[in-house]
Amino acid sequence: MYIHLGNEISISDKRIVGIFDLEGSSLGNDTREYLKKSTAKNQIVNVSMEMPKSFIVCNDNKTGDKVFISPISVTTLHKRADTSI
Repeated sequence: MYIHLGNEISISDKRIVGIFDLEGSSLGNDTREYLKKSTAKNQIVNVSMEMPKSFIVCNDNKTGDKVFISPISVTTLHKRADTSI
């Protein structure tokens, strides 16, 4: 199944490694470093220009990891993932 991340972007639930709260998790040094490295590698995809609430780490064997920055809350994304399974 596919999960809608916002602004006409959907991804396969099989690709999702994790769904994280941007505000809460960005306080940690490890997460900030991961996002910084992902940005340097051009792995970040901003789904929308709205205020970001979450980030979704996805694995793709062809293109490598992608990190989607989404305006949709972690709670809503988890509900969408639960209904798609």
